Amino acid sequence: MRILLLEDEAELASALRTVLRRYDAVVDIVACLAEAEEAAAGASYDAILLDRQLPDGDGLSLIPWLRTRGLAAPVIVLTARREIDDRVDGLDAGADDYLSKPFAIEELLARLRAVMRRPSDMRADVEIFGELSFDFNGPEARVGGERLELTRRELLVLQVLLRRIGRTVSRQALEDAVYGFDDEIQSNTLDAHISRLRRKLAAAGAGLEVHPVRGIGYLLKQAS
Repeated sequence: MRILLLEDEAELASALRTVLRRYDAVVDIVACLAEAEEAAAGASYDAILLDRQLPDGDGLSLIPWLRTRGLAAPVIVLTARREIDDRVDGLDAGADDYLSKPFAIEELLARLRAVMRRPSDMRADVEIFGELSFDFNGPEARVGGERLELTRRELLVLQVLLRRIGRTVSRQALEDAVYGFDDEIQSNTLDAHISRLRRKLAAAGAGLEVHPVRGIGYLLKQAS
């Protein structure tokens, strides 16, 4: 899961990113509307968390900007403005949810899971691929009921490949899902993650194989 966090309080933003990373999220932090627009135009996000009181305006103004450009990532407003009218304004502006500060991280995680389960998305939370079952809400992978021990980034790579099983996924799409724009990426880092993932899938008997597609990316398919 890749999240865009629009928050101008640096300490709070850093704390949120630290906690969300423990739950296998990649978090990009921006501090103003201009930076948020640039980030959203250049990367694909699973969800957007935004504050309202920003140096260059109300965070709610980002929502129509996103929608007019066909960017459908769900938006949760995180703000100290707690009045009913403020919540109504946020929801009327197109926010998918509204959470008042301070809040418990468990509630934020639950709301993230909820907004990412849309009626138009009929995908089950847990799906079976070969001998592997994958919980997209976790995320977590199991083979024969046993948990497959994967690193956070190996899980993110596997999740993207499973979403497009049987189709080639570009290196850029994989890197966008696995790394934030503050992360340093060495030329062979992604290949190393995929090499380890391939070995673990084979060792566990998952019935899935990852194949490189020269010059493009990687393909996940069921073993023949």
